[in-house]
Amino acid sequence: MKIQMTLLCLALCASSTFAKEINNKSSISEQVGYSFGYSFGRSNADAMKDMDVNAFIEGLKTATQGKNASLSDEEITRVLTQYKKQSEAKQLIELKQKAEQNAKIGAAFLAENAKKADVKVTKSGLQYQVLKEGQGKSPKVNSTVKVDYEGRLIDGTVFDSSIARNQPASFQVSQVIQGWTEGLQLMKEGAKYRFFIPANLAYGQIGSGDAIEPNSTLIFDVELIEIAAK
Repeated sequence: MKIQMTLLCLALCASSTFAKEINNKSSISEQVGYSFGYSFGRSNADAMKDMDVNAFIEGLKTATQGKNASLSDEEITRVLTQYKKQSEAKQLIELKQKAEQNAKIGAAFLAENAKKADVKVTKSGLQYQVLKEGQGKSPKVNSTVKVDYEGRLIDGTVFDSSIARNQPASFQVSQVIQGWTEGLQLMKEGAKYRFFIPANLAYGQIGSGDAIEPNSTLIFDVELIEIAAK
């Protein structure tokens, strides 16, 4: 549960028991208090959706006013520990369900995609299209390459793009996800490929950040600009 204590205290100070409407004609103190409160509530909506907000505010008021809590320290610790365990268990269940759902969606997508005449499939399950052939040499696993790329989910959502940043990326072929490591070695300098990468060759059951959920199948358009000289 993400709680920023400074913001929490400010939200409390501004969140007295009055229920008057706050608008742009309210006092600066009221507008600031409302703004902090709203921002905090929006940022922590998921964490607080099963919580009694009035009791939450009452606890904050009691603490910041230096009054004794109506629960002992031991009771507070027990309640918060239990709540954390329940929240984590719920998150794990939701994560597992999402992973299973994404695995099924990804498998169906790849099965259909593999039927296309211009899509090639490797032994590992990596699928790729040649958008533009290159010339010259191909990188090896220990090569350093310079590439331009755009990464998408199978619903078309772009989650990363060096093209949009106008800033090609350089890295060693062995230092990226398995699908990239394999796919880059199929390319020659100047080539443009589209990779369809199964989750087990990408970020697997863990995913990556908020953008890439567990068991996500990924699509990358990749241009191999050059292989760096050793």
